[in-house]
Amino acid sequence: MLLNDNDNSKYLINREVSWIKFNDRVLAQANDQRHPLLERARFLSITQKNLDEWFMVRLASIHQMAQLHLQTREPTGLTPPEELDVISAAAGAQLRKQHSLYARSLVPMLAKDNINILEISELESSQFDWLAKYFKQEIFPILTPMADDGTRPFPFLANDSLNLGIRLVATAAKKKGKTEHYAFIQVPKNLQRVIKLPVGKVQAYVLIEDVIRVFINLLFNDYSVQEVAAFHILRDMELGIAEEDSPNLLKEVQTQLKKRERGQVIRLVAEKQMSKKLERHLQKALPLNKRRIYRVSGPVDLAFLDTLIKQVQRPELMYTPFNAKLDKTLMGSGIFKTIADHDVILQHPYDDFAPVVNLINQATDDPNTMAIKMTLYRVSDHSPIVAALGRAAEAGKQVTTLVEVKARFDEENNVHWAEELEKQGVHVMYGLPNLKVHSKMTLIIRKEAAGIKRYIHVGTGNYNDVTARLYTDISLFTANDDLADDLTQIFNYLTGYFAPENLKMAYISPNGIADRLSQLIDAEAQAQTNGKTSGIWIKANSLNDTDIIDHLISASQAGVPIHLLIRGIETLRPDIKAMTSKIKVHSIIGRFLEHSRIYRFANNGTPLTYISSADLMPRNLYRRVELLVPITDPKCESQIAEIFETMWADTVNMWKMKSDGSYLRHSKRRRRVDSQALFMGQEFVDDKFAEKFVGDK
Repeated sequence: MLLNDNDNSKYLINREVSWIKFNDRVLAQANDQRHPLLERARFLSITQKNLDEWFMVRLASIHQMAQLHLQTREPTGLTPPEELDVISAAAGAQLRKQHSLYARSLVPMLAKDNINILEISELESSQFDWLAKYFKQEIFPILTPMADDGTRPFPFLANDSLNLGIRLVATAAKKKGKTEHYAFIQVPKNLQRVIKLPVGKVQAYVLIEDVIRVFINLLFNDYSVQEVAAFHILRDMELGIAEEDSPNLLKEVQTQLKKRERGQVIRLVAEKQMSKKLERHLQKALPLNKRRIYRVSGPVDLAFLDTLIKQVQRPELMYTPFNAKLDKTLMGSGIFKTIADHDVILQHPYDDFAPVVNLINQATDDPNTMAIKMTLYRVSDHSPIVAALGRAAEAGKQVTTLVEVKARFDEENNVHWAEELEKQGVHVMYGLPNLKVHSKMTLIIRKEAAGIKRYIHVGTGNYNDVTARLYTDISLFTANDDLADDLTQIFNYLTGYFAPENLKMAYISPNGIADRLSQLIDAEAQAQTNGKTSGIWIKANSLNDTDIIDHLISASQAGVPIHLLIRGIETLRPDIKAMTSKIKVHSIIGRFLEHSRIYRFANNGTPLTYISSADLMPRNLYRRVELLVPITDPKCESQIAEIFETMWADTVNMWKMKSDGSYLRHSKRRRRVDSQALFMGQEFVDDKFAEKFVGDK
């Protein structure tokens, strides 16, 4: 195959480097003046949380491979130690950029709006006095200083914890030969990280670690504190589940969740002023490789900005709320009549998520509903959909739900919901051995006058009413009998011993989606060779599957125009002469997280369009159960084509990938197109584009 060449770096970039470039694009939003000030602070917080998760999962996995001395090479040819060197340096550079932006740009701008994040030394006397009382009453009683000496070993420090390392000596000790002691304080997570001061001429906010630091002597009488330094640690958070050996997957996940909390420390971020003595002590005690230690100027964990935003409560410094469009024919009991009459496409969050919730509620309350089958990957903490499923089961309906208890960082929440649903009589499945079920689908079976009728919802995003307001996704409502036959087979596969065969419309992974997409890509290449109309339009979150990339390169060499809207990881280099010159790659980063997946092919003038839960990554195509379904209704197909073209024309949120793997901000053309604002109905463009895609909104 093409990518078996000796130097794949000609055509590929490293997956992790690509991810860091994506997080850089998110970080750029924090420095973009078109976003309201507090939203810029939120973007900075998001990049911090993104980077933390990446360390806990991706870098931790590569670190494990390096420790095991595995002689594997990733697609660009790097061994695990070589990859660690490259991405560790890139991650360190990103941390420095985050903190530079925070100190040099964000803090001064917040101060101009009377949101002052202050050092203790900058407080007015009245503010300091208030803070002293607050510390003694609210903070001091909860703190637990933990000594580290011969009789009291180094304490356990939890994952994602903020800590203070203290170096001290006994005051009664002789000056010569003073013995240094070490102690640690883990800042309790039930204390507010940001403290708003109710007194003073200016509105001041201080960080709890700074407050503890200034009053630290109250915790150590008879000792002289030599140093106090804050640090933040992350642990390896991969779940090690031997599913084939586990008779009870739910209990195994619960067991592994407890073990995961004590995973190996994978990163330590320390204040720049931490002494070498304290750093060496931590490095030995944790233990921790030196290259996993990063120094920063300022707060060691910028995720506190989320707390600040909630405390400030300044709507004028945040995005203007918008009203999502609501298709009233999909509300109330009339939803079944609408779906039976014609297919419906919704694009969230621009189209309200309420019809999805209403579909489950109506199925629950409708006496004609016989059964509800549904997959759940990530749901909200107070999910109305989960509540409806429980009611349906209690009402005597046949309710079957697959709750994926291995959904990363949602494992605990999903275990909770699985247990609650079981208590209410729902038939709950927990996934398949060695496969995550990532598909998003619902099948409702009703008994009607003409006989059994089945109603379907398929989405590109989760059944989560909270994230549906923040992520862009596509919903398909249909009563197509062929697709209903396919979903019946797929649910039987998920719940029992059944192998789907001869599916009429749908494709599932493992393997099925990759095979179908490869066939469609190759068909476009053949069409171009035969002088017919060709074209490929793909929107996904990530692209790094080398087999799919092979097919795309071949299509490009055949002359097929290929448009890739890839938000995050994208390892294929576009615009390489004679290889990928027909491939163009855009990434859209804006107010909403682009999450929908669209796969569209020219098919000689009669386009074939699919939506899917799957990205173009090996994990989605070969290690998960994903769903790919065609859009057969001409009106719906045209609607999705419009969605893609609108996004491709974006000049405000768009980044263009260059042949070296770097990204260039949108072009400097005079025409201003903000696809997300257009979908919200908040922006119009005075040209033919607006006339075509905005119409009479």
